[in-house]
Amino acid sequence: MGTARFGVSMPEDLMRAFDRQIEGKGYGTRSEALRDIIRGYLVEAQWETSAAPVVGTVTVVYDHETRELTQALTDLQHHCHGEIVCSTHIHLDSHNCLEVIVLKGTVAQVQAVADRIIATRGVKHGKLVCTTTGRGLL
Repeated sequence: MGTARFGVSMPEDLMRAFDRQIEGKGYGTRSEALRDIIRGYLVEAQWETSAAPVVGTVTVVYDHETRELTQALTDLQHHCHGEIVCSTHIHLDSHNCLEVIVLKGTVAQVQAVADRIIATRGVKHGKLVCTTTGRGLL
């Protein structure tokens, strides 16, 4: 596969701000940063339109002492075993836990499971991060 070159016109202030940002992130060149930005855009589009399998992670923070919450999350994970690939549980302090749950399935399946997990009574904060299986991503 070859490399295509193209020019981009933008205001100088915008370009300087972009350069500062990518330098702070550790990119060596604008090309490297633009490739990642474009891939991110394509992954987002895949989530909007794809019937192919997608993956995502749900990260939740909760107080493990909330009545029946731990059992509710465990039951939900057992019920959704087809979409849940794995989970990691971390004790943040004497009360709060962080759990990262990896999901795989259709967009609708992954979103539905994530919504149920995040909406579980007692979850303090939750977020779904969407990504791709990598198939077809250049």
